[in-house]
Amino acid sequence: MQEDAPKIAKDAAPTGTQTLLRGLGVVQAVASGARDLKEIARLIGTTRSTTHRLASCLVDERYLRVVPQVGYLLGPKLIELGFQAREELPLVTLAGPYLDELSALTGDTVHLAIREGDEVLYLHKNPGRNGPEMRSRVGHRMPLARTGIGKALMLDDTQEDWKRLYEVSLPAGGKSQFWPQHPEQSWEQFQQRMVEYVAGGYAFDLEDNEPSIRCVAAPIRDASKRIVAGISIASTVPYMPLEKMAELIPLIKGVTARLSAELGAKV
Repeated sequence: MQEDAPKIAKDAAPTGTQTLLRGLGVVQAVASGARDLKEIARLIGTTRSTTHRLASCLVDERYLRVVPQVGYLLGPKLIELGFQAREELPLVTLAGPYLDELSALTGDTVHLAIREGDEVLYLHKNPGRNGPEMRSRVGHRMPLARTGIGKALMLDDTQEDWKRLYEVSLPAGGKSQFWPQHPEQSWEQFQQRMVEYVAGGYAFDLEDNEPSIRCVAAPIRDASKRIVAGISIASTVPYMPLEKMAELIPLIKGVTARLSAELGAKV
């Protein structure tokens, strides 16, 4: 970031835009950690008096603030604009090209989902070319702990939360709606898997909810580093052996990292 600020100030620009670019340079310098006029001026290549004039204007307009014993910090106006920018570009629209990329690369079903309470809410689905069509659909809800994408949305939860979500996900009578013969994994098994997923930054569905359905999932974060959504790549067992699942981990993590960066996350 520190290398970007001088470039903005020094690049050739049409008459009338130089002040604007220098002002943006001041904001970027503060964002990169500059706290006083001397350091800001050094980064953007302006005199101290010019830097003071620019910074004062940005403080007046609330793009910067001055905190005693600290110095210059980003101001509340940037927070307001950041939230507005996020609201103006819906997540599904923003994620669309990334979901299409995963579909083209894998041929598998790709989902985008968010968390609502104790459930996953599917926002988008790119049907796969491999195997039969899955029963998942846009607007469909499932217990968090029974899906790969749900587990990805749980990565920041406490182990107490994991246990509660594991318990509420257990089917009535101990039998899955879609797979009555499937033996339920114990809490200890579920906990161990979640610990591994947190360490790796991904999650699997190993036929936890439906027979023959597996998926690899990863979380999407915003500027606050909070998990706001997840993406999964899913298919049937013949098209999703464990070896392929392992190979998909860096792919889906790379895509979710890029999408997170679009939402302001530092990755």
